[in-house]
Amino acid sequence: MAESMKGLKRSHRCTEVSNKNIGENVVVMGWVAKRRNLGSLIFVDLRDRSGILQIVFDENDVSKEGFEKAETIRNEFVIAVEGRVEKRGGAVNENLKTGDIEIRAVSLRILSEAQTPPFPIEDGVQTKDELRLKYRYLDLRKPHIQRNLMMRSRITTLVRSFMAEEGFIEIETPILTKSTPEGARDYLVPSRVHPGNFYALPQSPQIFKQLLMCAGYDRYIQIAKCFRDEDLRADRQPEFTQIDMELSFVDVDDVIDVNERLLAKLWKDILGVEVPTPFPRMTWQEAMDRFGSDKPDTRFGFELKDISDLVKECGFSVFAGAIENGGTVRGINIEGQGAMPRKKIDALVEFAKGYGAKGLAYIAINEDGSQKSSFAKFMTEEELQKIVERLDGKPGDLLLFAADRHKIVYSVLGALRCEMAQRLGLLDKNTYHFLWITEFPLFEYSDEEERYVAMHHPFTMPMEEDIDLIESDPGKARAKAYDIVLNGTELGGGSVRIHQDDIQEMMFRALGFSDEEAYEKFGFLINAFKYGVPPHAGLAFGLDRLVMHMVQEDNIRDVIAFPKVKDASCLMSEAPNVVEQKQLDELFIATTYQPDSENDGE
Repeated sequence: MAESMKGLKRSHRCTEVSNKNIGENVVVMGWVAKRRNLGSLIFVDLRDRSGILQIVFDENDVSKEGFEKAETIRNEFVIAVEGRVEKRGGAVNENLKTGDIEIRAVSLRILSEAQTPPFPIEDGVQTKDELRLKYRYLDLRKPHIQRNLMMRSRITTLVRSFMAEEGFIEIETPILTKSTPEGARDYLVPSRVHPGNFYALPQSPQIFKQLLMCAGYDRYIQIAKCFRDEDLRADRQPEFTQIDMELSFVDVDDVIDVNERLLAKLWKDILGVEVPTPFPRMTWQEAMDRFGSDKPDTRFGFELKDISDLVKECGFSVFAGAIENGGTVRGINIEGQGAMPRKKIDALVEFAKGYGAKGLAYIAINEDGSQKSSFAKFMTEEELQKIVERLDGKPGDLLLFAADRHKIVYSVLGALRCEMAQRLGLLDKNTYHFLWITEFPLFEYSDEEERYVAMHHPFTMPMEEDIDLIESDPGKARAKAYDIVLNGTELGGGSVRIHQDDIQEMMFRALGFSDEEAYEKFGFLINAFKYGVPPHAGLAFGLDRLVMHMVQEDNIRDVIAFPKVKDASCLMSEAPNVVEQKQLDELFIATTYQPDSENDGE
């Protein structure tokens, strides 16, 4: 039966007790992680967020009633123990911070009893994700999850402190906003007071932080909750948190400078790792040409090499045809894998097809210098030799080639180089390669909408020398945009914003907005800019993704307290769910959704 805490106060968390406290009386409270009954002695591993502490119940030290109570406790009971700190009677446990001490109990209170949990509350135990997330409040007790969330708290505290010292002001922006185009799907919230109208949950505080620059706040920071109704991946969630910032009277170098110093401080203070600055920079085009990705992992090689000029008139129709149709032919050298069995090469071909390739060509160079190739019969010896030389092929290497539209070739080879690095164990999590990607395209063409759309958003400033291209050749215009990449993951991104009316109007026209449409969607920002707007720029980090890398987790769910699963539902709370008809009536909403008859009532 649960007891009261009346008159009892916790003196220490579990690992706040150390050998400096030997001989002192302490009061500790927490959850029973493990219990061992040796007859006259009962050993309990007590767990709280700080770690584990061993408690000893000796029938000679506690009352008969207290010892009998100790015999009833089970895993996950919540208990309070008063006792004396002593040096461990048995062997020291080197794996525990408190491994050289124990608490010899003199009294015990059972604050809460517990049922047997559906899975062990300890690290290293394989449990299905569905079960973990259904009982997330139990999963959150696991030491490594608690460490992750406590490190997340340390990171946000340090970010706030650093940015405050840099002159940033923390300001909250609205959660109920207006739906705007040029992004992912919005989550919509119906208005009861304005029937038929909807708020949108913010995908980012973009417009509001620009308005704050108009209002003269100079340097803004916010740990901002954001929402996107899009398909999930391992590093995506429908609701996520950004470290969001905006600065006035700055250009690209100013934003990069403050953020490099922020990241260097985080890695030094949190991880004890010295990160050299300044970080390398690479243009978007160079990143695509060398790595097939705008977030390249530079911890390993396998760089793309363009062989289009060597094969544009060759006898292999797959290569020549791709170039004739405006595409490209590129290859990567997987060094030391020339002896890969044909079966495994075929598996790589299937992997490449998953990224849009029609196939994958190869040259395997044997240790004696002889070659096996999927297309040698269509090529001359001289052509093959030039291709091998272009890719720096050596005995023992495997050369892989893709031929298609640029976008597909980049996607295929970019994914393939990362897959091979993973298989070959080349991805060291303790190595941190930071990289800025700059000069992104200002626009990208949407086949679905048959028009150009903004690669970032409509307020991104073009490179000064490319302003004329907005109207004459928008596909070639570059943006003053920048992403910060770590080990193949985009941690954050931003841009210099447009603050001149004429350039903003050119952008809206290029995106297909009439003056009326632009004003309807962004009128309050356009109006604000008429009253004096400073040059400004910003950046936002994905906090969840940043923490995921710092704690070396592979899934973003392990750094979020209550995450969603891939269909954006919460297995624990069963959200989203149906609501009462009365609530829908108040909002003037009727639903047209009809469940499948065979699933009715399930």
